[in-house]
Amino acid sequence: MTPERFARIHEVLATRQPDLTVCMEEVHKPNNISAIIRTADAVGVHQVHAVWPKNSKMRTLGGTSAGARNWVDVVTHDNTPDAFAMLKEKGMQILVTNLSDRAVDFRDIDYTKPTAIVMGQEKTGISKQALELADQDIIIPMVGMVQSLNVSVASALILYEAQRQRQNAGMYQRTRTLIPQAEVDRIIFERGHPVLAKVAKRKGLPYPELDDEGQIVADEAWWAKMQAAK
Repeated sequence: MTPERFARIHEVLATRQPDLTVCMEEVHKPNNISAIIRTADAVGVHQVHAVWPKNSKMRTLGGTSAGARNWVDVVTHDNTPDAFAMLKEKGMQILVTNLSDRAVDFRDIDYTKPTAIVMGQEKTGISKQALELADQDIIIPMVGMVQSLNVSVASALILYEAQRQRQNAGMYQRTRTLIPQAEVDRIIFERGHPVLAKVAKRKGLPYPELDDEGQIVADEAWWAKMQAAK
């Protein structure tokens, strides 16, 4: 890992927004999933959530996919109540995109608060369970004949409104302290030394410390175990 890459990773992690997230409720089209995660990364979301049944092939997208998915953790849930319970434990207001009498313009929400934005399945939208458990319905005003947007487009609009509000509040100009240091160290090693991280994980070895330029600081015993045939 070059010093420049090491500095860049630190810069990105310093502006992450761990109290802002997206929850994809059985969104199943890979292009939509990738677009949502890419936008999440672009606005500094640290972790996204996804409700996918246990037998869903979408679960494989959370682990070894390339691109933005390498920089945004995907936490999967078997069902909506489990996902919402975790989000509420984090103190997040849960917003669902839904056209209803109680829905408000998405721009009227205070996104500087801990927030989870729930995006529904492409064909059926937000589930009844999610509507019952959510804190607030939101809408994206439209004046055309079509009264819905692609799920990835809708999520981008909402996330960039959240980014605008947080930017104005100075939430990207200061180092956030909500990401535990152990997690920061893990991310830096796995993203900066991906090949060695895979070997260490496979062999059950702890990740070594890194110096101020991102280079590995480890004793000979660690390196010997890494280089051993098994």
